[in-house]
Amino acid sequence: MNWASHRHWLLRRSIVGSFSSCPKVHRAAVQSPSLFAVNSKKPAVSDFLTDTYRRQHNYLRISLTEKCNLRCTYCMPEEGVPLTAHDKLLTTEEILSLAKLFVAQGVTKIRLTGGEPTIRPDIIDLVQGIGELKKSGLQSLGMTSNGLALKRKLPALRDAGLDSLNLSLDTLDPHMFEIMTRRKGFHAVMNTINEAIDIGIPHVKINTVVIRGMNDDQVLKFVGFTQNRPINVRFIEYMPFDGNRWNKEKLVPYQELLDRIQSTFGHLDKLQDDANDTTKAWRVPGYQGKIGFITSMTQHFCGTCNRLRITADGNIKVCLFGDAEVSLRDLLRQGCSEEELLRIIGAAVKKKRKQHAGMRVLGPFGRAGVDHKKVPLHMLPSTSYTPAGVHARFYSTTRNTDDVRLTHTDPDTGEARMVSVTDKQVTKRQATAVGRIVMPKKAYQLLKENHHHTAKGNVLVVAQIAGIQAAKATSQLIPLCHPLLLGKIDVQLQLNDKECSVECESMVECSGKTGVEMEALTATSVALLTVYDMCKAATKHMTIEGIRVVEKTGGKSGPWQWKDQ
Repeated sequence: MNWASHRHWLLRRSIVGSFSSCPKVHRAAVQSPSLFAVNSKKPAVSDFLTDTYRRQHNYLRISLTEKCNLRCTYCMPEEGVPLTAHDKLLTTEEILSLAKLFVAQGVTKIRLTGGEPTIRPDIIDLVQGIGELKKSGLQSLGMTSNGLALKRKLPALRDAGLDSLNLSLDTLDPHMFEIMTRRKGFHAVMNTINEAIDIGIPHVKINTVVIRGMNDDQVLKFVGFTQNRPINVRFIEYMPFDGNRWNKEKLVPYQELLDRIQSTFGHLDKLQDDANDTTKAWRVPGYQGKIGFITSMTQHFCGTCNRLRITADGNIKVCLFGDAEVSLRDLLRQGCSEEELLRIIGAAVKKKRKQHAGMRVLGPFGRAGVDHKKVPLHMLPSTSYTPAGVHARFYSTTRNTDDVRLTHTDPDTGEARMVSVTDKQVTKRQATAVGRIVMPKKAYQLLKENHHHTAKGNVLVVAQIAGIQAAKATSQLIPLCHPLLLGKIDVQLQLNDKECSVECESMVECSGKTGVEMEALTATSVALLTVYDMCKAATKHMTIEGIRVVEKTGGKSGPWQWKDQ
């Protein structure tokens, strides 16, 4: 997918040997115009770009650099990643030569990716050079960017032939943007979006990788963003790649997202998808823009895949998930002829698998050595999901239940200690705790009848305020709790006539390095204690019970919900 190829250094795989030796000729022949001569007539897709499943690959993605000016938490470590030496990367001339070769063989669409392509100093020259191929069969030239340093370059890029722009943006919250990218720049990205629309770039898309517990609360905001803007917001299912610590619990399936959106915006209009589209397109009736879903995990689209990729160091990849690569850079620098290059490219394309190459075909599911968290869901046994608003109770499966220990005590001495969160990532965290206080029927009736006129004020309102205040003071009450800057505290109390009880539910949110379960539990506990205090003159026979965390999101372990045993 665009977002993944945009950060291809996460996909470093071992490079396979050349399919055959290549005769050396003078390097000047590689750069000779006649070598990559392009027919002025629109080319058909050649056999070299057609695989054994008759898929015709007329879409080429070229990574221009491994560098990126962001450090997205789901993408790469804060310190960055090792980079390929500059002299090992494709030069401007080599990129243009390969682009000409592929267009001559039938490629009609090229997208420039990275890393972040705008970091490359020759970006405008590259777009101009590739844009010239529109005279020879190329129909579309696009770019995937984070938009951080793009605005001022856009007019020149448009004039050079750029007609499609994909901008990676995972949140519309400036604060969360800084948390997720570890950099400032939200407003620069928004200015780029507005500039792209203003100068009339035909296709402006926003790519949003949806991760449960981190930014899935932004989905409805992105849908609203399309109301008065001619843009296409595409929600991408979170995919596993080396280094991103993927786990299934963070995946928000397409159908769940669609149900969540329709529960708020009503019925959506399904739009017609092209034959090779990776996106399932929809529109809110009356909205100017549209939304889409890239379902690479739950409903793969391998059967219509028409994409090839060239990495920044010149390797051709026939599948995003594939291990096999062959270095076109080395072949170019060895002086391979056009015929030999095409033969080797064709051999690579012919080796493309039917679906998600590199993912092991599972015999009996659960076989030893198979890492389920690294396998697309459509290759696993069918699973169900929980629609938004339905509170099915289940345990998270992200933690090894055999490794149970008390984290607030030293495993050797048993002494109390505070858990270090220094190396943990800042993520959006949320927890919900519930509980209730049950009282005799007579006392409950008094509470209900005098709900607005008790001696100390409205019982439930005072209890609500007490719960909110308690959540803020949790680290002062529980010795080993870390102090947190809480973003939201919601304490709700309801009368339950059937049980003669007051039910309490407390939800707490923050962006931090540790969870807010204790804050939610403290809020519920103190709120119920306040009800006890305000009703104890009527009866002491009250029971506070059932206080527990029922749901939490965020953090390394992902989402979790209570399950009755």
